[in-house]
Amino acid sequence: MKKTALLLGLLVLALTGAFTKASAQTFRGLDKSPMDMAYYPDDYAHDRKFAPAKIGSDKLVARVTYTRPAKNGREVFGKLVPYGKVWRAGANEAPEIKFYQDVTIGGKKIPAGSYALLTIPNETEWTIILSSDLDQWGAYSYNQALDIARVNVPVQKSEAAIENFSIQFAKKDAKNATMYVGWDTTMVAVPVGL
Repeated sequence: MKKTALLLGLLVLALTGAFTKASAQTFRGLDKSPMDMAYYPDDYAHDRKFAPAKIGSDKLVARVTYTRPAKNGREVFGKLVPYGKVWRAGANEAPEIKFYQDVTIGGKKIPAGSYALLTIPNETEWTIILSSDLDQWGAYSYNQALDIARVNVPVQKSEAAIENFSIQFAKKDAKNATMYVGWDTTMVAVPVGL
């Protein structure tokens, strides 16, 4: 009887150990550039959760999913991000912008759908690119033939340095919004017609 109990106990321990080893999972650490989302209307997700009645008049128009690298004392534009070359607008994967309705970007008609958001930064203006090539890492596989639209917008200087790359929408009027893209002391304002 003692041998049976001992054998049963050892069997349980062995099975428990095997289960623990088989189910153990390791996760990689936090990404240096965290992922974020920007909505139009701004704070749409927050407002929908806490004030659902408000949403009826402000339908979701756009959402951008992007990563936010930090300046970390580096010279960003012209150095870390070269002028005149296609850039993924952030870090890691190229941002994905989803329009829930047809819009215009800089006067160009954009059908509802999801697009990669890329840019070509220069000192005085940026080219904003919407591409149908989603899920690309960086801009290494960029193919201009897949562009849906290109719009040039002037560069503005921000009053204070923006530590983390940022995208935010703001309402201009009932028919127009602005998508702000900024990092370091550089900012661009992209007109969005609703």
